[in-house]
Amino acid sequence: MTSHTEQSAVTVLGLGPMGRALAGAFLDAGLRTTIWNRTPGKDRELVERGALGARSPETAVAASRLTVICVVNYDAADAIVRRDTVTDALKGRTVVNLTADTPDRARTTAAWAAGHGIGYLDGAIMTPTPTIGTPAAVFLHSGPEELYREHRPVLDALGGTHTHLSEDIGRAAAYDIALLDIFWTAMAGYAHALAVARAEGITARELAPFAKGIGAILPPIFEQTAEEVDSGRFSDETNPITSAVSSMAHIVHTSESHGIDAGVMRAAEGLARRVIGLGHGTDGFLRITDILNPVRPEL
Repeated sequence: MTSHTEQSAVTVLGLGPMGRALAGAFLDAGLRTTIWNRTPGKDRELVERGALGARSPETAVAASRLTVICVVNYDAADAIVRRDTVTDALKGRTVVNLTADTPDRARTTAAWAAGHGIGYLDGAIMTPTPTIGTPAAVFLHSGPEELYREHRPVLDALGGTHTHLSEDIGRAAAYDIALLDIFWTAMAGYAHALAVARAEGITARELAPFAKGIGAILPPIFEQTAEEVDSGRFSDETNPITSAVSSMAHIVHTSESHGIDAGVMRAAEGLARRVIGLGHGTDGFLRITDILNPVRPEL
């Protein structure tokens, strides 16, 4: 884009690493990009690249029909946009909130926006900062589809894939929570594995290629078990949960023999043993979802 019209302008609030990446991608796409950050000085490089540095969030949001905000959490976002002067400046405009938080917070923020005549879309960024502006970026969005379609041309400047999940404003945050649950639980497991390996004289570098192989097993399992979880049928003759419990007990024993906390694995083992106690010993490990969430929601 070379001509700066209302459709080719955007404001970015928050210039942490991700906010700077978002603003940079908009600039690279030729959009007139207005930026603001609570801490002065973080806008210098972007201004040198052509961004317009605003002195206040009020003037920043007034510069564009679309404001994208990406800060540490919704408390930080609310401290910016819910100031009376900023709220007034946002009336009749749209906010796309790419800040990570909970589905409930997304819904209460959407209600606040609707009550003040502000268009509101919630979103989640599912890839690291270096992917922004590249085909590898992944964005999830939720909220009014018509509003999403209106601003999609500007959002496309961020690169990658954009998926509108639902008009339920909390859906993007729900996906974000579930997907980050996978990531951080896996990272916690990897950190624990490295500690156990080190105690046994194995370096992280030595373990890494084999850990990568274990990680590669997971995507097919996610695909294969999705239907089982949704249908409530968990039969697994090849790897019953009784076998899983035996492996977990070995991990707990080895960890604790080295003085390494095995609390996370003990918790997983406890859930698995509860499943066995309920008579589901021949089922697969994911039967524990029924223990974690005994009331199956309507999907």
